Amino acid sequence: MTAPRRPLIAPMPRPGDHVRLVSPASFPSRELVAETKAILESWGLVVEIGAHVFDQRGFMAGRDEDRLADLDDAFRDPAVRAVIATRGGAGAYRIADDLDFAAVLADPKPMVGFSDITALHLALWRHCGLAGIHGFLAHPRSAAATRRLLMDGEPAVLHRDPRAMTIAAEVPGTASGELVGGNLGTLAHAVGIGLPSLSGAILFLEAERTMGLGQIDRQLTQLIRSGALDGVRGIALGRFPGFEDFTDRGWTLVDVFKDRLGSLNVPVLGGIDVGHGPDPLSLPLGPAAILDTEAGTLTVEPAVR
Repeated sequence: MTAPRRPLIAPMPRPGDHVRLVSPASFPSRELVAETKAILESWGLVVEIGAHVFDQRGFMAGRDEDRLADLDDAFRDPAVRAVIATRGGAGAYRIADDLDFAAVLADPKPMVGFSDITALHLALWRHCGLAGIHGFLAHPRSAAATRRLLMDGEPAVLHRDPRAMTIAAEVPGTASGELVGGNLGTLAHAVGIGLPSLSGAILFLEAERTMGLGQIDRQLTQLIRSGALDGVRGIALGRFPGFEDFTDRGWTLVDVFKDRLGSLNVPVLGGIDVGHGPDPLSLPLGPAAILDTEAGTLTVEPAVR
């Protein structure tokens, strides 16, 4: 396959278009799917539900081959104009590199999802250069942010949240490049097995606390020592819920960021209100972006056209 043109911007869905809900990772509740379907229908979209959305196999939404089949069916169907993950969780990394990328290139359509869906965003970027949306649909603020990115086709301007602890880890400066990234753990786990080149990119990172500071330190160190961050032009820090009041032997998350990211000598912008936690904003992945710590903004070109 020849190197993809980057970024590949899909046509935006319009009222009356069909969109497909899929579960590439963990299985959702029926209440969550009903809420997501109602939100999309309120935008004038026709919502289809993948055949295996509610399957269950351990912590995943059914067998790998069935979750992959739902994804491929959605990308192959010319009537479907967006592919929307019901939730994250775990399991998308098992199928990400087996997608029908030829079908994606033949008829590009945006992928919407976050958390473990980062694995799919990375694979679609690596193989196709496809722009997507790190987004969420439940709750009004998240739904409104995702709708603007998916159906308005306007640039996204995200302003620093002045309450965010990550502001203290900022490194002043401006940077431009295509915005790539998502969940920090998913990025770190992709080293050596499909992480796309980040050279020339602005890297977006978010994560929730499941362990202590060592969790973040190990993941950042893996990315740095592998060379994955060589050539990165800037870093935008999203939400890191659970770390706000967490201290380990005198260090906080800010100390880890200063120690690890400060060595890269690139601008670091904190306080981007995207990631885990209640009612997050959404973010295009793939398009050109400008990071400006003086203005406290991350500006990203549209993920659809």
